Amino acid sequence: MTSAAEPPLPFFVYGTLRPGQRYHQRFLRGRTLRERPALLPGALLYDGPGYPYAIAGNGTITGVLIEVGPDAHPELLAALDELEEYAGPGHPRNVYDRLEREAVVDGQPIRSWVYLAAPRLTRELLAHGALIPGGDWLSRPARPAPPVPRRP
Repeated sequence: MTSAAEPPLPFFVYGTLRPGQRYHQRFLRGRTLRERPALLPGALLYDGPGYPYAIAGNGTITGVLIEVGPDAHPELLAALDELEEYAGPGHPRNVYDRLEREAVVDGQPIRSWVYLAAPRLTRELLAHGALIPGGDWLSRPARPAPPVPRRP
């Protein structure tokens, strides 16, 4: 859920929206002004089924700071909110919450939007999730392929 009052902050992305990943091509390619390596302190990264979940915690996540022009920002913000299943602050159907956090680029903190797992999902991740050591989605250990069903 977006509103005209929300600031046109850059986006800190850490998973499938990073350059070279599947949703970067669909949502970001050709729409960004600048993409820079960045870190998100105060967060942990968990492996999901094909995508990651970030939560607040005592760690650092590796990602990219995506800067978008002011004319493209509202449309992109709405598209990313839909992709991340964010319906608005505190909404019970949120899968992710879009929050303002400080990402770090070249040692400098920069206010940015980041999608963190919503509270219900965060509780589940803390209880049963698979933490990604080092906080980098692109460096996560390979998951074994699911078994191929045998034909009769």
